[in-house]
Order: sequence, then structure tokens, then C-alpha cells
Amino acid sequence: MADKTYEQFKALVNLCDMPCCVMSVKKNPDGSCGEIHMFATNEQFSMTGEDVEGKEYTYKLPRDPKMEKIWFDAAWKEKSYHGYIDTTRLYGFWTDNYIIPLKHDEDSDTGYCQLLYTLTKEMDAGKYSTISPEVASFVIRTCLNLRKEEDFYSSMDLVTRDLRKFTGSYSSCIMTISPDVYKYEIISESVQNNEKSLRDIFAMIPYEIIDCWEGLVAETDCVIITNEEDMKYYEEKAPKWVITLRDNDVHSLCLVPFIHQNTIIGYLYITNFDTDEAAKLKDTIELVSFFLSTEAAHHLFVDRLKDLSSMDTRTGVLNRNAMNNKVDELAAQLRYEPAPFSVAFCYLNTLKTINVNQGHDAGNNLLKDAGKLLKEVFKGDYIYRSSGDEFAIISMNCDAKEFKNKIELLKSKANDPNWIYFTVGYYSDASEGELHSAMHFANEYEHEFNEEFYNSYPDMVK
Repeated sequence: MADKTYEQFKALVNLCDMPCCVMSVKKNPDGSCGEIHMFATNEQFSMTGEDVEGKEYTYKLPRDPKMEKIWFDAAWKEKSYHGYIDTTRLYGFWTDNYIIPLKHDEDSDTGYCQLLYTLTKEMDAGKYSTISPEVASFVIRTCLNLRKEEDFYSSMDLVTRDLRKFTGSYSSCIMTISPDVYKYEIISESVQNNEKSLRDIFAMIPYEIIDCWEGLVAETDCVIITNEEDMKYYEEKAPKWVITLRDNDVHSLCLVPFIHQNTIIGYLYITNFDTDEAAKLKDTIELVSFFLSTEAAHHLFVDRLKDLSSMDTRTGVLNRNAMNNKVDELAAQLRYEPAPFSVAFCYLNTLKTINVNQGHDAGNNLLKDAGKLLKEVFKGDYIYRSSGDEFAIISMNCDAKEFKNKIELLKSKANDPNWIYFTVGYYSDASEGELHSAMHFANEYEHEFNEEFYNSYPDMVK
């Protein structure tokens, strides 16, 4: 009987000019969807000429709970489907899919449906008319909300809250990523009953975990976890990430990338949603993420402009303009609320000599290494390039003893007269709160040590 069924379906797929496959869909004893196999295919379906018949659909396609439900409903509930799916990251094309129910033996635990698809470079927006009115209405309302709030963060908060409620999820958040500087930002979050903040959770997660998501979403348009089987599937690919999910009682998850100019710039992250509504969830977030990508790209662009206006590009630390603004702000704050602080001036004695003897390219490399070292030693402090060969440090995070230890660490790491050599003057204030005076004292001490350096190394260029 099985051979006869195969012969019939093989003849059916061979009649099609489009890529065509008959999918076999198992029904578990509890009525849920079981394994799905590519039962019979024509030559066009494989594209590579490889024989994929009999293999699970995940051999050729990324795991997709939405499509599993569609195939199950077609095979067992006689529901046909026509939809447009973004598979550009997988194939470089969109796929236009047709799924048709096929009759089968009612006493069997295996049902069948026919899958046909075409590839196209462009999306036909009219084909999104297949989504439900409920989803369409929510997406339109979301777009209006994005324009209603003048403040970017307020609009993202509103959208995130609405998404969590619409999807029946425990939490949702929107984040942006900046791979070039290894950082990410939680733009907005919404948690059921305002319980534990996602910002607090992600504060404990290193960037490397977030970075692994790019490889996961490269297989498909989004990552959806609906059960333990899905969790184990991703555990094999990203074990450290799945540990964080289990530690935070995440049982279901949806992760959708924001893509701008073929680059991932952020993610929509939703946890513990109603898994029975996975198909509706996928339709919703795919459309919403399309519009959120534009908002996130604009936000990152504005942030980058702010960074450039306050960043010294040669060293990677803040520039003098940023220092002047911050000093005025902190000075006013300390006058009203005195608190312990420390300041230091670090003079890069070797820069002029390197520029003269080795050229400005070498000097630029020296500045880059010097900035990197300062960020390593004074992590969490304000670091500025106050002049061509001088850097200023303002620390509000440690006491005088801790700051002195940082100074000693810098001196031990920056004592090479052939490359990085810093002379340092510093001053700690336990109670007065006079920032400008403290900076003056630290700068004077640095000049004194500077003279000692040139006495020890008379051949160095002043």
C-alpha cells in the first residue's frame, strides 16, 4: 500500500513544472504534529539535483513551527494555504508558497499535502492580503503608534507593550546591536506584571552570546522555540545561550532580526508566548519587524553621529569637547552633593619622538594603542584626550586607594621609552568637591613628573 501511495504521489509531482513536493505529516497519539518528511519530490524541488526523498523537511529547509502547523492543518484539516515568505537570507529570493491538502487513508497516522513554490527577487505586497484581519489591524495600529510619539524611546515602549499583550507573551523587548564596538542596547522592554527587568537579565549576558544569534537567524527569517524539542535543537548550536534561557525559565521564544542594508542592526525578542498561536505570532512579528528596522536604523545613525561628535577617532576615547561639557556638569553636581572622586593627567611622552623618527602613521598607531591601554586600566571611568599627547581621567567609581592602584598599574604597563610611556599626575578628593581645583593640581603634578622623564631620556623630543 505504501509503495502504491508513493507511486501515485510521485506521478503527481512529476506533472508539475514548478518545484513540487508531497509532504508526509505524522499525527502523534495525542493529536499533535509529529515528524514531517519530503515523501515524493520532482527534480525542480531539490534545485541541486540531490535526492531528498524520505528525509525530514529540516534537511532542506530551516525548522519553522509556523510552516509545521500549516502543513499539519493541510494534511489533517484539509486547509489550503497560499503565502509569501521572506527566505532572502537563505536563498537570496522570496518564496511564493502553495500548499494543497491531499486525500489519504483515514485509518493511517500519516497525512499528506502538496507543496509548490516559486522564487522571486521582489516581494509582491498584495500577497500579504492572506494575513488575518486581526494581524493586519494590529500592524497598522503599530505603525501609527510609531508616528504618534515624538520621543523614540516612548514610541518603542508603547510598541513593545502592545506586542507583548497581543502575542500573550510574558516579556518582549527591542534591542539594537553595534558589532563594530561589541555592544548592544535594550531600547525598550515590557514584562508581565512589571516583574524582573530584562535589562537586569541582559546586563549579566556577555556580548558574545548576542553575537551568536546572527548565525542562528542566518538559517531562517527568525528563530522560534515552542517546545523542548526546539530548545534541544538550538542547544546543540548555541549551548551557552540556551543555558541563559533555561536559567531564566524561558520555555518558548521568538527572535526576529532587524535588517538594514543586509546587516543585522537589532532584534525583537519575545518570550513565553501562547504556542498554540505560533503561526499568528510569526505573521505579526515579521511584519512589525519590517517597520521597526527602519526606526532602529535611524536611532543608530543618530547615536553614531553623537558618538562621532564626542569621540576622538584616533584613540577611541572621548575628546576635549566632551571633557569640557562633562567637567562643567560634574563640577556643578559636586558643589551641591560632594562625593569622593579622583582625577589624573597622563602625558604620552613618546608621541613626538615616534612622529619625528617613524612618521605619523606610526604615531597614529601609538595613539590607538595608548587609548586601548587607558580603557583597559580605567574601565568604568571617564577617559578623555585633553590635548595632542595628553589624556585626562575622571573617576567617580572608586576610592583613593583603588584609584592609586590603577595609576600604578598604568605605570607598570606604560614604561617603554620606545613605544608607550606615560608620566602621570593625579589627585584624589574625599570631601571638598572642587573638581576644577583637583584637575589643576593633577595637571601640575604631571608636569613635574614630565620634567623628570626628559632628564632621564634627554634624546626624546619634547
